Amino acid sequence: MKIALDPYMHRHLSLDALCRKTAELGFDHIELSPREDFLPWWVRPRAHEERIASFKKSLKDHGVRLASVLPMYRWASPHEDERQAAVRYWIEAIRICAEMGCDTMNSEFGRGPSPDRGHRVNCCGGMHSHEHSEAAWWRSMEELVPVFEREGIMLNMEPHPEDWCETLTPALDMLKTIGSDHVRFLYCAPHTFYFGDDMRAMIREAGPMIRQVHIADTYDHKASSGLRYIVNPPGARVTVHQHMDLHQGEIDWDVFFSTLAETGFDGIVTACVFGWEERADESGRFMRAEIQRYVDKYFRH
Repeated sequence: MKIALDPYMHRHLSLDALCRKTAELGFDHIELSPREDFLPWWVRPRAHEERIASFKKSLKDHGVRLASVLPMYRWASPHEDERQAAVRYWIEAIRICAEMGCDTMNSEFGRGPSPDRGHRVNCCGGMHSHEHSEAAWWRSMEELVPVFEREGIMLNMEPHPEDWCETLTPALDMLKTIGSDHVRFLYCAPHTFYFGDDMRAMIREAGPMIRQVHIADTYDHKASSGLRYIVNPPGARVTVHQHMDLHQGEIDWDVFFSTLAETGFDGIVTACVFGWEERADESGRFMRAEIQRYVDKYFRH
């Protein structure tokens, strides 16, 4: 099992300083989420050969490894120009991942088209729907799965709040339908209350498909008659979720880790807190220690 840090709260650091910081916080592995000087959000990778070589050296110098790389591209856009660009960016990101000596990538099903194009009327006079995004995503997967297989890289996918796929069972069904040993599932704990209602049952349902988990706490937005969050004006269409330190929200971590252990999980566990940049170091050290405590409790028997 690999325990990794998503260093998004430290993204202002240089790659070398990021490796040093990761080691200082007690982590041996990094899950590299989008950052402007390597794999930025939505656009072509910025990781040129000099930067790749420098990053590899920094990882070695500080005794840290790259557990996974997280690209985000519009591979589910119903606008074919955006989708094709996203596939090109994915192919480049896969090449970079392989060159970094990393065997795992993870991502989301995607939000579809870019915000400024999201309300385009289609040829029949209707708005683009989840069905259009799913169809686009399938086209992208048909092109990309052979690349993952050829390069020997695992792709772990997560449903995400607000995406065209944000619940667990449809995501699992689609990933299983692909039928590739190189495509598996990422269970993101802070998205639990969007996935469904029974965390224990959902982890058991996903079972051996789970190769990666994101660890952060969140509130149940459906609790208290839907009033856990109060949104003004009432009825406004918003999607709210948090990535907080453990024990600040409503995830039952004993249920989470004990059920994960039941499935035989032995993948990547990523501390994935975003909400506390003003105390990022403290959060990182706390999350590393707490994750280890649960791993020792449920996986070391």
